[in-house]
Formats: sequence, structure tokens, C-alpha cells
Amino acid sequence: MFGIFDRDTSQKIKGTLVLMPKNVLDFNSVSSVKKKGVLDVAGDVIEAAGSLLGGIVDGATAFLGRNVSIRLISATKKDGNGHGLVGKEVFLEKHIPTLPTLGARQDAFSIYFDWDADFGIPGAFYIRNYMQAHEFFLVSVTFDDIPNHESVQFVCNSWVYNFKSYKKDRIFFSNDIYLPSQTPAPLVYYRQEELQNLRGDGTGQRKDWERIYDYDVYNDLGNPDENVNLARPVLGGSSTHPYPRRVRSGRKPTAKDPKSEKPGALYVPRDENFGHLKSSDFLTYGIKSLSQDVIPLFKSVIFDLNFTPNEFDSFDEVRDLFEGGIELPTNVLSKISPLPVLKEIFRTDGEQVLKFPPPHVIKVSKSAWMTDEEFGREMIAGVNPCVIRLLKEFPPKSTLDTTLYGDQTSTIKKEHLEINLGGLTVEKAVNDQRLFILDYHDAFIPYLNKINKNAKAYATRTILFLKDDGTLKPLAIELSLPHPSGLQYGAESKVILPSDQGVDSTIWLLSKAHVIVNDSCYHQLMSHWLNTHAVVEPFIIATNRHLSVLHPINRLLDPHFRDTININSLARAALINADGIIEQTFLPGPSSVEMSSAAYKNWVFTDQALPADLIKRGLAVEDSSSPHGLRLVIEDYPYAVDGLEIWDAIKIWVQDYVSLYYPTDEVVQKDTELQTWWKEIIEKGHGDLRDKPWWPKMQSLQDLIQSCSIIIWTASALHAAVNFGQYPYGGYILNRPTLSRRLIPEKGTPHYDEMVKNPQKAYLRTITPKFQTLIDLSVIEILSRHASDEIYLGERDSKFWTSDSRALQAFKKFGNKLAKIEGTIKERNNDSSLKNRYGPVQLPYTILQPSGEDGLAFRGIPNSISI
Repeated sequence: MFGIFDRDTSQKIKGTLVLMPKNVLDFNSVSSVKKKGVLDVAGDVIEAAGSLLGGIVDGATAFLGRNVSIRLISATKKDGNGHGLVGKEVFLEKHIPTLPTLGARQDAFSIYFDWDADFGIPGAFYIRNYMQAHEFFLVSVTFDDIPNHESVQFVCNSWVYNFKSYKKDRIFFSNDIYLPSQTPAPLVYYRQEELQNLRGDGTGQRKDWERIYDYDVYNDLGNPDENVNLARPVLGGSSTHPYPRRVRSGRKPTAKDPKSEKPGALYVPRDENFGHLKSSDFLTYGIKSLSQDVIPLFKSVIFDLNFTPNEFDSFDEVRDLFEGGIELPTNVLSKISPLPVLKEIFRTDGEQVLKFPPPHVIKVSKSAWMTDEEFGREMIAGVNPCVIRLLKEFPPKSTLDTTLYGDQTSTIKKEHLEINLGGLTVEKAVNDQRLFILDYHDAFIPYLNKINKNAKAYATRTILFLKDDGTLKPLAIELSLPHPSGLQYGAESKVILPSDQGVDSTIWLLSKAHVIVNDSCYHQLMSHWLNTHAVVEPFIIATNRHLSVLHPINRLLDPHFRDTININSLARAALINADGIIEQTFLPGPSSVEMSSAAYKNWVFTDQALPADLIKRGLAVEDSSSPHGLRLVIEDYPYAVDGLEIWDAIKIWVQDYVSLYYPTDEVVQKDTELQTWWKEIIEKGHGDLRDKPWWPKMQSLQDLIQSCSIIIWTASALHAAVNFGQYPYGGYILNRPTLSRRLIPEKGTPHYDEMVKNPQKAYLRTITPKFQTLIDLSVIEILSRHASDEIYLGERDSKFWTSDSRALQAFKKFGNKLAKIEGTIKERNNDSSLKNRYGPVQLPYTILQPSGEDGLAFRGIPNSISI
């Protein structure tokens, strides 16, 4: 049957194959850094860079000869088994070094096929790599001269290892889109075979080169074999500690806890690794560097060498981190200097200083962060703008189980508030929707006894008043501790009122700091990690397991999953692991991720839609006459105002796209891949919440549109809103401390006397000390940066992502809409009547502008959770 490929056939078709060789600068693997150390890897990089740059052409020739082959698969003609015809094996023939469209380090090759009309149109191909130790990244394959047919594009973007690494040959499909029932009959077998390959069999330890997606619980955060204090509970698989699932690695269990995996090399499906020469590689490499090399350097500078004390003694000394820097001993500098990524982070510039870029929040005013107006504004325009809610009942009540925690009702009284309500009663202010609350009481009270063994913290409630000018004025802060006789007896609380004079003003500033410590930790663990990173990973796993690359929903969602599994694995290895960066520098310490598990109990998928979230928090009411069908209770709410524009644009794009392939609800119901995908997301990916009634049934077009819109919103705009403001606001530790070490001093104590004599010192001794500050700033600067090759909302990494011109037109419409939204946001930021757009710190709310630029841009919505 392969006679059509004999050399005497008159017609040939030419293909152009684009690939990238394995790059010596591709140091993504966590395991490689763990095995060799950052300094050693950096040495390898520097040593190899010269030979790499000098040998591009020589390296390309390695792929010629009989080293890489392709076999075409017909989309229109079947073999005797009913499968698409498979052509003869053909090898790369010619290197094309000057193709003008190639990106950095991409090589193009010609490949020729004898062709006959009896073979039909290729819809897929098998590829084999015969080189033993030279995997490569296959970018694309294009066939331009198929008779009586337009070009066929294959957008591949996948690693290809030696063929013996795979049980089945690697297969790639063209950029056509088909529902399962509409798949050309010759391709049905191959479509199903590839999905089975991606699912694997659920056994064994995964290997570096594999592309298998399977689920597991979070059982790899602790290290009980090393130290009993490093044991951590398994998150997921129980009602006690529910959690979203992660990608399964299959490592061996620890000796002391057979339910937990041993630390070690983290498996990431190979195509989920970062690409070549990406600046995001360097950013994430910086996180690895921090955990393994830089933190020990900080410790040696501060503790071992006693070169600098671990306390700031004045606010000016904190500002010196950005204005003058910290001088470093020569031996410490010598360890940083060889590493370009660390020089970039720490701005050494050849001088013996450790210097950070100035955070945006103090670029205009060094003291405006201290104002009550800025304190309130950052709840609706800061890095965590999605927690504040309308106060609907007074006094505020708790949802904690009274049999375990007693009466946790707030002790804030009407007289505490009415002295600052300008003649309004509390009842009137509540009825007029002018009172709001930032409530972290229930999140922290159950954990405070554990937390306060090493720290000194409160559970906080803050009540704010919406003034006539649209700004928020804090009225009272409640600071609560567990009752000394036991949690079942409720809380002991004190209420602090605003003051701008004397020692009371210092107590008020300290109280606001305790609120912000609560907010910083809740933000990092819940708003950021849990509600974006962790909850999205199950959707990525299920999509790869059950939606073919030919499926329209795979093609819709795939850009919004870029790099997320990889960054999440890095977080488990260096950020949220036992004694990792988060535990070292954030208030909850060893209870950090366990607290996020408690919050996950109340996570609701449908409430992640921005309109539903705003309505649930009482920040919006349905109003058909208002834009977006909602009336905002706080009209000048930058996150909500800009966010609703982005949400609507996403939803309209999803509706336009999805409607191309699903004209009726019945088509949704009969899509076998889609139904299996959704069922597995609920029953496995988010299996601990499988019985919740709020899951969409996926029986209608609207179910599909809403669900996909939520996934895209969460992975793009929501993550951008809670991530890229971390350094602009939190880089100034006085504004967003992450630790509290002292309670409010009582009269008659030395700490009270110190507070009276030296308010700045009292504040600094309460919040994050110098060592943890250096770590905090180093981490959040990396997390707040955009990569130079970031792909933003409304963009794709290839213009050939689909062959469907209708989808391309709808996507162009989406991009145009986002460009208009960007212009509108800029106009709002120039409106002086909108005080919450800038605030006292003169920092415009730009974080939801769709387009961005590399570095600490404080604007731009990447497609995915890529950092």
C-alpha cells in the first residue's frame, strides 16, 4: 500500500520543519539545580555559552542524515484497518539557515515526500528522533505545495526525545479543529490513541521526558524523614484537608509517613517546561537561587558575619534598601557577581551593595502610605482587592462552629463607629450601603495559638465608611486573640479607633499594621496561590487527558495554561514547602498551606466569575440599566470597574468562539470528550468538592460559555490583579508587612514606654525584621516581573493556531476590544475626580491594562499563570 511513495512518483511535496536544539541555557529542571547547586550550574552555563553561539550551523547539521524522520498520516484515506494511511519514513534533507521568520535559536529544515492523490491530504504525522542524547523542541511543520489544496500547518511546540523513550511514536496533528463526532474518520483512531498516551496508566514514577498527566494530592510539601518538625499534613483526599489536585509524580513514600512522597526531583510533563532563552527562565531560576544560595548568603551576612543587624532602626533605613543599598562583604559579593540573574535581582552593578528598585508606592511620596485614605484605597485598588465586602449586619458575626469556638461575634459597638459617621447612625449607614468590612477573624482565629508560639498576631476585623467623595475611611479595627481558657470560650478582643495625635496615633498605626499582616498572608496563600495557581491546575490536567488538540475547547483554553504546572511545581519545591520561603517569611509559618486548605472548603467555582464575586460580596447589585448589568456599590472601585470590562470582553470572545462549534445545547451534551473532561474535573481534579450543587451541569451552551470564561478570567486577569502589584505595593515592607512579632503594648510595660519615646522603632520591632524583609523583597520582585517574551491577553504565540478563519476573525475582534479597554483605563486614570485611581501615593491603577512590557511594569494581563 506504500507504493504511492516510490521514488518514480512524479509529484513531490516539500515540508519545512522548524525546531530548536536542546539549549545549554535551558536550566529549568529543579532537580538539576538541587543536584549541582546554582553556582555550579551557572559555571556550566558560562563555560558552554561560547561554544553554543559559535556552533549554530554545526549543531544544525546533526539533525540531517538519518537522525530525524517523519511519516505522514492521511486525513482523507484509510488503510485496511480503517485508520488513516501512514506514509513511508522520510528524513530531513537540508538545513535552511537564513529563513527570515525564525526566532532565536530556531533552525529550519527541508523535508520532501513523494505524493500521490491516492494518499489524500495529510492531517497528522509521526516523528522519530534517532539521536541518543539530543532531544529537541519541535516548533512547527508546514506543507505549502500540496496539489489542489492550501498549505497545511502543524503548530507543534513540543519536546521530542529518542524514539525508544516512548511506547508509541510521537504524533502531531494539523491546526484544523474538529469536535469528536466530526473528526475525519481516518484520524479518529490516532486522536484517541494520543489521548490515551497522555493519560498514562497511573503507575510508576514519572520520567523527565514523559508527557503524562495524572492527579495526585499535595503530599510532597513536608520532609518528615529529615526532621519531625518538617512533617506536613496531606492536603486533598479528605474532608479535613480538602484541596485541588496536582500533577502526579509517583515518587516513593517517606519512611515516617507512607502517605507522603519523598522530596526530590519534581516531575513536570515535558511540554509544560519553560522554553529556551526565555526571560521567565531567568526569573524562575532566581527563585531557585533564592531558596538554595541567596538565603544562606543573607543569613551569613546578618547572623554569622554580624555584618549588619537584623533590625531596622528607622524608616529611613528601610528606604536605604532602594536609595543607598546595604554594603556587602567582598566574599559575599564574589558569590553573587558570576550569576547574571542574581546581579539583575540585586542590582550589584559591580559595587559592594545590595540594592532593590524603588517600589512604586513610595516613588512620589515617602509617607502617604501611612494615611487612612491609602489604607482604605488599597482594599479596592491594591494587590488584594477582592476580599472587602459590604457590611450587611451589625455587629459582624462569625461563621465558625460555636461548639468548637464559642461566640465569636464582634465586640465593635455602635458608639465606636458613630463618633466618626458625621451624624449618621449605624443603622442608616448600613441601610444606605456605606459600611464595609475587611474581615480576617474567622480565617485566623483557629490558627492563632499555633501561630503565636513563634509570632504575635491578632485576628482582625476592620470596618470602613464610604465617604461622599467615594473614598473609604476606616472607622474601627478589632484585634482578637483566642480566649486564654480555650478556643471554646470565644475570643478576647479590643477595639482600636482612629487617631492622629500622640501615642494613640502610634497604636492606630500599629493596629493597621496588624490588619495588613493578616491581609498580606491571606492574599499570598488564598487570593493568589489557592484561588489562581492551585485551582487552575486540575483544569490543565483534565484538558490534556480528555480534550484532543483537535478539540475546539482545547484550542481555546490551551494558551491560558502556559507554564502554570511548571511554576506550581517550583512553588512546591521552594515557596510553599516545609521551611520554604513562605513559611520563613509569612505569619502563619508551618500552618500556611493548611490555612489555604480551610479556605478551599468555601471555594465555589461559579463565584469566581467577577460579576458573581462582586454580588456575593455585596459590592454590586444586578441592574439591567447599568453597564455590564451591574451597579457598583462603590462606583470608584478600580479593580471592579476595569475588571468588569475585561470580564465582558472575555465572555463575548468565548461566546463568539464556542458558538462556532456548538450551535445547540444538544451538541454540547453529545460531545463525548467534553463530557468526560468536565466529569473528571469535578470528580477527580476538584474531587473533594465533587458533591457541591453549584457545579455547572455542562448540559447547555451557556454552561460551557460560563465555565470557559471563568477558567480564562482566573488564569489571566484575576491572576494579574493579585500578582503583579506585589512589589509595587509590598516592596516597601512598612506598607505591607508579612510578619507581626509584638502585640499592642500595654501601659506600664517597657514596650509601651519605647512606643511613646520612639514610635518608628516600636513599629519596626512589631513588623517583619531585616532578614525576612530581604527575602520578601527578593521573592516578590521576581514574582512581579513580566518576562520579555510574555504573551498577553488577546495574543497568541502563533498566527497559525487554527485554520478556521471564523475563529481568527472572532479573535481579532477580541483583541480590538481589549485595545479599546486599554484606552478607556488610561482615560479613567486621568480623571482627577476618581480619587481611588491614584490615591495619596499617586499610583495609578494600571494593573488591568491588557498590554504589558517586561520588568516591573505594573501593567499587563498575561494569558496564563506563568510566574
